[in-house]
Amino acid sequence: MERVPQADGAAEAEEAKTPPKAEAGKRVRWFVVGGAALVIVAVLAYALGSIGAGGREAAPSPSPTPSPSATLSVSEVFERVGPSVVVIQAGKSLGTGVIAADDGTVLTAYHVIKGAKDVTLRFSDGTRSKAAVTSANPKRDVATLKPQKLPEVVVPATLGGAVSVGAPVIAIGNPLGLTYSVSTGVVSGLNRSAERGSADGDLNGLIQFDAAANPGSSGGPLLDSRGLVIGIVVSIADPGGDEAFAGIAFAVPIGAALGGDDGEGPPGEGLQI
Repeated sequence: MERVPQADGAAEAEEAKTPPKAEAGKRVRWFVVGGAALVIVAVLAYALGSIGAGGREAAPSPSPTPSPSATLSVSEVFERVGPSVVVIQAGKSLGTGVIAADDGTVLTAYHVIKGAKDVTLRFSDGTRSKAAVTSANPKRDVATLKPQKLPEVVVPATLGGAVSVGAPVIAIGNPLGLTYSVSTGVVSGLNRSAERGSADGDLNGLIQFDAAANPGSSGGPLLDSRGLVIGIVVSIADPGGDEAFAGIAFAVPIGAALGGDDGEGPPGEGLQI
């Protein structure tokens, strides 16, 4: 009879030992479940990180440093090319020129200096200098000048560039004595001709543009949106005979101005300015 309580006590002791084992099993299961959860969280974090990285890679990269080939605003073109433009006084004739080389050689329209015995240049910094005509091509209406004195800093323009109809252009010149005037427009046509009514013959292969030009603009640079000299302004259409700008101006392509071939195109009325 006394062994029964002992059996009961053993059973109770056995029962008392059972819960810790069950708790240990639960803890193991929780550890397993927790570990699995951590793995899932890690996988999700990695996946989200990959997606974020992919998004960052797809985002636009920072813009590169502007280069000479980049499109510029009109004010930026003027700031860059303005120091290359000169005012030309040849006798009673007023015109424009552009510094075309490191030695200060100035490119202009031939009719600006035609017959003049005294040619004076005024550079953008105010420097004044006499100049000698070093070359002249009446057929193309271009000439080059060699200054006797150069400004402290010589800033030659960059010559050359493709020309296409509809492309924006900028003209810098001294129309009607208004020095360093800027006008804008587009290329209206290519390979145009302008009648001159002189022994020099008509001008051929011209760029037609609609940026404003007037007497005094001749010899100035016609620029593209990158600030490259694509032509030398030489004349305007003058249907009214009043030397007023009618929305049609002409420039000798820079290639022809530098000695390239002329083209031929439909004739037009041209007034040398």
